[in-house]
Amino acid sequence: MIKVMKFGGTSVGSGAMMAKTADIIMHERARKAVVVSAMSGVTNMLIAMMKEAEQRQEADLQALRQKHIDAAQATMTPELLDRYVPQLDQRVDGLREALRSYHAAPRGHEKKVWYDIISSWGERLSSLTLAFILRSKGCDAIALTSEEAGIVATGLPGNGTADLYTTSINLKARVLPAIGRGQTPIITGFYGVGPDGRPMTFGRGGSDYSGSVVANGLDADAVEIWTDVDGFMTADPRIVPKAKTLTVMDYNEAAELAYFGAKVLHPRTIEPARKKDLEVWVKNSFNPDGEGTKICRLRQPSGSMLRSVAMKKDLSIVKVYSGEIVYQPGLVNRILENVLADGVTTYAISTSLSTLAVLMPSEQVSESVERLRALKDDVEKVEVKDNVSLICAVGDGMLQTCGVSAQVFATVADAGANVEMISEGASDVALNFVVSNERAVDVVVKLHQRYIGD
Repeated sequence: MIKVMKFGGTSVGSGAMMAKTADIIMHERARKAVVVSAMSGVTNMLIAMMKEAEQRQEADLQALRQKHIDAAQATMTPELLDRYVPQLDQRVDGLREALRSYHAAPRGHEKKVWYDIISSWGERLSSLTLAFILRSKGCDAIALTSEEAGIVATGLPGNGTADLYTTSINLKARVLPAIGRGQTPIITGFYGVGPDGRPMTFGRGGSDYSGSVVANGLDADAVEIWTDVDGFMTADPRIVPKAKTLTVMDYNEAAELAYFGAKVLHPRTIEPARKKDLEVWVKNSFNPDGEGTKICRLRQPSGSMLRSVAMKKDLSIVKVYSGEIVYQPGLVNRILENVLADGVTTYAISTSLSTLAVLMPSEQVSESVERLRALKDDVEKVEVKDNVSLICAVGDGMLQTCGVSAQVFATVADAGANVEMISEGASDVALNFVVSNERAVDVVVKLHQRYIGD
């Protein structure tokens, strides 16, 4: 049996947490590979350094270096610490050179490539640090970068996708033999190697996806995502204090919740695991004995109309008006190309005779609207409705329940909210709709009370 264990930023956020994470790893008796995020706060530090580089300032890497030294000094034997520090400094020097290259790079694609390269540096430092901490505890751990492991990415900087076939060949050749020798590989999450041989990240939170990619490539039996919560819940406990942990979920339910609001898991994590029917477990590093949530292909649906309700706030609806939309399919394509340029995220798309409406994060609206207004020969006007939230109601029994929408929207009305936009039919397990920010919490509470219970 092979298991892949992925640990997020809070799980490796300090020397004490790295030591606790090392204990969790060593307690697992199965053969295993580990995937790690950067220490909490490090990716933001790297982004700040790039802003300094933009302003022609030499980045101060001392605080970043010291954060890892502090973690090491609190947990490593003196002998291993002496071996660790030169390797850490070598990687910090590599970051310094990368920042200089970022400063010198021309604006456009090359700048984005170097942005990706530098954004991935935190994982290089955390994987090295955790590997040495594990060695201090007697575990034969080896630190591997994504380059060394052979994780291959395609796509665009900041939004890469793993080439599962090539990655699997590489992992079986480079990582599996080490596991067979009894070693524990500690692999960088968050990025793969692009076609040009340089790092390409999978987007913020993409280390969860990396864990699933490694599990797929190694034909593992399961991937565990270790985070700071007990698993998926019936609602956000900050909104519904009596929300309960869901012990088992279907792939589809988990993917919908992750994409539309639940911050437990990166939504892309599900697909590599689903392709090979691997179990995905969400576990809590602060409560390692907790049951967590198992995500798999449910053979027998639970039959519950609603199992969880999630919310994503601070979104906007962009409405594009043109009397020609229904008669010109090519116009719809041009509109969407302009809306979705530069990696804009969309959560719902709706069309009518003369209107196309797109739901997106509010911070991405201005650039999309500017591009749309450039289509003045085809687009009559563009309107934006801000301060809306997406509600995602999930349940694998929705198809078996007559009048789901009517029941849900009656409850929405009881909460004093108006439905601004609906996405229904695209998923077998989810009903997504938009309400104002100010009524969103009331809607979640009402739905949970009526269909899930206290």
